[in-house]
Amino acid sequence: MTDTTSAWAALQDRFDHVGDRTILSLFDDPSRAEVFRCETSGMLFDYSKTNIDAATRAALLSLADKAGVNERRDAMFSGAIINETEGRAVLHTALRNFSGDPVVVDGADAMPDVLATLRRMGDYAETVRAGQITDVINIGIGGSDLGPAMAVQALSPYHDGPRVHFVSNVDGADVSDTLRGLDPETTLVIVASKTFTTIETMTNARTARAWMSEGGGDPTVQFAALSTSEEKTAAFGIPAERVFGFEDWVGGRYSLWGPIGLSLMIGIGRRAFDAFLRGAEAMDVHFRAAQGAENMPLMHALVGIWHNQICGHATRAVLPYDQRLGQLPAYFQQLEMESNGKSVQMNGTDATQHTGPVVWGAPGTNGQHAFYQLIHQGTRVIPCEFMIAAEGHEPDLSHHHDLLVANCLAQSEALMRGRPFKTARAMMAAKGVKGDDLDVQAMHRSFPGNRPSVTFAYPKLDPFVLGQIIALYEHRVFVEGVILGINSFDQWGVELGKELATALQPVVEGTQSAADKDGSTQALVDFIHRNRG
Repeated sequence: MTDTTSAWAALQDRFDHVGDRTILSLFDDPSRAEVFRCETSGMLFDYSKTNIDAATRAALLSLADKAGVNERRDAMFSGAIINETEGRAVLHTALRNFSGDPVVVDGADAMPDVLATLRRMGDYAETVRAGQITDVINIGIGGSDLGPAMAVQALSPYHDGPRVHFVSNVDGADVSDTLRGLDPETTLVIVASKTFTTIETMTNARTARAWMSEGGGDPTVQFAALSTSEEKTAAFGIPAERVFGFEDWVGGRYSLWGPIGLSLMIGIGRRAFDAFLRGAEAMDVHFRAAQGAENMPLMHALVGIWHNQICGHATRAVLPYDQRLGQLPAYFQQLEMESNGKSVQMNGTDATQHTGPVVWGAPGTNGQHAFYQLIHQGTRVIPCEFMIAAEGHEPDLSHHHDLLVANCLAQSEALMRGRPFKTARAMMAAKGVKGDDLDVQAMHRSFPGNRPSVTFAYPKLDPFVLGQIIALYEHRVFVEGVILGINSFDQWGVELGKELATALQPVVEGTQSAADKDGSTQALVDFIHRNRG
């Protein structure tokens, strides 16, 4: 690992010099909004409403350079093994590579198989769309659910195929509520599990198979699998022609671009799915070619590093002003927190910086009436990431979209400007408040301001743009991981709970004793047993 100690120290020195400065004062420079932004393929990233100035940006870019971001990026795209703890390449980008260039893994070009799988997916999707299937259920969890579920909702204006539903939770309520009202004879079930052993997914799949068989459907025809295990899918009753596999160099939370996106492809069609892939590819090309401050994923990551590791802001709010992006914050939550929620560096030593932030959010304007109070007047600063389209999909409701845009822009301005006590006091005095109550009421209506935000703007949320957005955030997470010296592509922290759950299941079922468990677990198991009907 490269020694970046001096680069981190330089950034801390910058913070010591500018930490008390107001963001608003930076706009004394009339060119600020034009200088602190990136653009690519119709998308704008504005980070001028942060406390980053030219010297700070230079220090951030120096950190990225010393951390070897460009070299690590090139290694990823070339097929080198950069997921070192699992001994794998990281090549989800190959799933959206239309350049015609080879991508070599273990001495062989991976692209012929990637493109062949994409053609098989397209052929199958169009067959389903042209047939009698009215509903599709995607059964998966984590990366096999969050991505396609988010994208199906986001691209609903382009949805002209069967209805698509998602089941992920092993809680029986999830599968039960989804199956209720569907016709077993006209429903297709897609089981998404790379190993075909994921306990939540397989439990739900068996329940759906029994429901279909009992209702007159034919699971041997109406089930498909997204898996690398043809042996297990065959044993489940799914023939090879309806099994779509993907390589181990595609991580679960990065897998939407291939077979895991089959439900999306069925919903929006082959051509729209192709546009989705090409949007992501356009961001890949930009990430590889753009230099320094012109590189949107790089600057997006560096703004995050500044806010989290340097300024100490431990959370980050993702705030899309688009109802159809309602599941995007949860998708990015997994992408970032599962990728960079690590405490060990690549060389096995403890991390020297805090790593991933807590990522959360909701669509505007709903969030404004839920948690923006905390963002504006709470005691902790929460950097915000706004997203807004210039145009909506409902031309007859353009006044709605105008109001949506106004709210989005107003929130970022309000976070930056705030409302000084003096202004609040004059406002309350004009309303007739007097005496001791004047200062009290003015304090409640004061806003500290100086709270940072960035804004992404784009023409309209279409498949190409959604591809751009997701790829942008993927690369942002990658850059942050490289700078922090961690592996963004494993997830060992997920494993322990799974192992313990498997061991606890017979205890909960009552076939094994809880004697070897801690006192709390024993008491909870006892309570569950005593309160079952």
